[in-house]
Parts: sequence; structure tokens; C-alpha cells
Amino acid sequence: MPEPSVAVRPTLEAVAAHAGVSRSTVSRVINGGTGVRRQVMARVEGAIEELGYVPNRAARTLVTRRTGNIAVMIAEPEGRVFSDPYFGLQIRGISKELVAHDLQLVLLLAEGAGDRERMDRYLSGGHIDGALAFSVHRDDPLPDIVRRLGLPTVYGGRPHWEPIPREAALAYVDADNRGGAREAVRYLVAQGRRRIAHIAGPLGLAAGIDRLDGYRDVLFDADPSLVAQGDFTDGSGERAMAQLLDRHPDLDAVFVASDLMAKGALRTLRARGRTVPHDVAVVGFDDLTSVSTATDPPLTTVRQDIEGMGRTMARLLLRKLHEQGSGTRTQGAVITATTLTRRGSA
Repeated sequence: MPEPSVAVRPTLEAVAAHAGVSRSTVSRVINGGTGVRRQVMARVEGAIEELGYVPNRAARTLVTRRTGNIAVMIAEPEGRVFSDPYFGLQIRGISKELVAHDLQLVLLLAEGAGDRERMDRYLSGGHIDGALAFSVHRDDPLPDIVRRLGLPTVYGGRPHWEPIPREAALAYVDADNRGGAREAVRYLVAQGRRRIAHIAGPLGLAAGIDRLDGYRDVLFDADPSLVAQGDFTDGSGERAMAQLLDRHPDLDAVFVASDLMAKGALRTLRARGRTVPHDVAVVGFDDLTSVSTATDPPLTTVRQDIEGMGRTMARLLLRKLHEQGSGTRTQGAVITATTLTRRGSA
């Protein structure tokens, strides 16, 4: 019985012969080198496509000193990352951009101190070219780790850890959390609501801080007890809503700092016999379609382009990598707009 044939991978030499150029010319085209005429480059690229040539990543790393790997570091427990649609949307946006540039996403999750140590060892090993970090809480050691390693990094969310002056040059992408919160609360005021509460996100994250500040910008003289604390999970929203109703049975609206917490808040309101929006109007934040259109009633919420923010983070990091060794430096912030999406809950 004849042995099955094994497909032979096209070699660099085969591409060179097919294109009628030297092996070194093909190598320069693959590795992004200069000095190759446009017509020659087109012939090489055509030969690569026709033969189905795939560059040897290990050999390519030796030439370019790049691994082709980008770390996505999320400072949250695994259960939270895989249960919250926010993270899936952000990773999808990042992945689309990296795939378009033939780069590999490496997901690193950090829950406890041991995870930070493991992450430090991995990053120190030179396995990645750059990093995208988000959900970084106050006092998290991750910023110090990447700074010590000199690793090109872009953050998802406004850097809010101390000391602020050292972080001023960090590249980051965030939504207009404070402005979106102001729009939500002003909308509730315009609806004639007079007792507006707030379920805040964790104040160890910039998003939680900024959305609370936006609420206070509009209701600067609000009773502090109209604010309850959550952690961006639906269970915390359920508990916070119960606390608010116990303190203020007469409240007639609540601005919630995330859609998942708003989902939990709606459960509590239903259990307490409050109709939405007649008795209590509810506005969320994020516009996670899988949540906001599935609640009863559908959720009025502040929309941020989560997937687009992920793509923007990746593009900003690629620009930083391209600038390495050039003397230029990508800095600053990208703040994306938010919009209020009106549905049935307010």
C-alpha cells in the first residue's frame, strides 16, 4: 500500500525562482526592507500568493528582531473576562487589526499576585513585541512592569494611578466617560425626574471615577446617599439597587455606570414591584447589544464604540512599534465619542 504523500512547503528559493529574482530580494520584500523597486515587489508578492508561501516565523524573528506577537493584558479574573461581553468586543476589535497585519494575539490574564509574577517572567523573556493593557486598577503593578522592561504599551482607559506626572506621556484610548454620564443625567432631568440615584462602577478604575464625576457635574448638590457602589457585574447592580431603594423609597430614576449593573438593577426593581420607566427610569452605560436589547424593557444607555476602541488601541501600538529607533514617539490620548441610545427604560 503506497504511503500517503506529504505536501512540501514552498521555500524562499522557490519563490525567488518563480519571481525571477534573488533569494535576498525575496527576503527584503518579506521583512519590509527598502531598496526594492515597486514592479519587482509586485512580482515577488504575486509569487508568494501563487505558491502559497508562508514565511518561517523563527527565521523571520532572527532577521527583524520581532516575534510577531502582541500581548493583550487584562487585569481581571478569568471568570469576569469570559462572562462580560465588554471584554469580548474589545478583544474582537484588537484581533481584527492584528490579523490584518499578520500579527498574533497573546492573551494574558492577571487575577492575583502570582499571575503578575508569571506575567513579568513571560514579558521579560522577549516573547512579544508590544502590549495592550486594559482594566488596570489603581495600585496595579502592571504599569511598573512594562515601564521597567521598556515595552511599547497602549492602555485601554485613562491612566489614573499615582503619580500622575510620570504617566502623562502614556498612550491610551478611552471613551468620553464623563461627558456620556453628563448626557445621561441631563436626559433624566429633562424627563422631569427629581430624585436621581447613581450606581457607580469600581472607583479603582478610571471609568468608574469619570462616570461618577459626570453624574456629580449635573447633580452637584445631590445627597451622597443617592450613590451606591457596584463592580460592573449584574449581581452588584442588583444589590446596589436594593440599597438605594432602602435608603430612598421615593427615588424616580437611576443612572447606572454599566449595562450589566443596569440589568441587575432592573431585576431588583421588578422584585420590589416598581414599574420601569413609570415609577423609576433607568439609564445604563456601554450599549452592549446582547444586554441592552434583551432587558425588559429594553435599556436606554450611553453607547461607546467598544470594538472600535480595541482597533484604535492596536493601531496606536503598531504606530509606536513602527517608530522604534526612529527618534519619534507616539504619545497622548485618543478619546472616542459617546451617544445616548434611547429605548424603553427611560
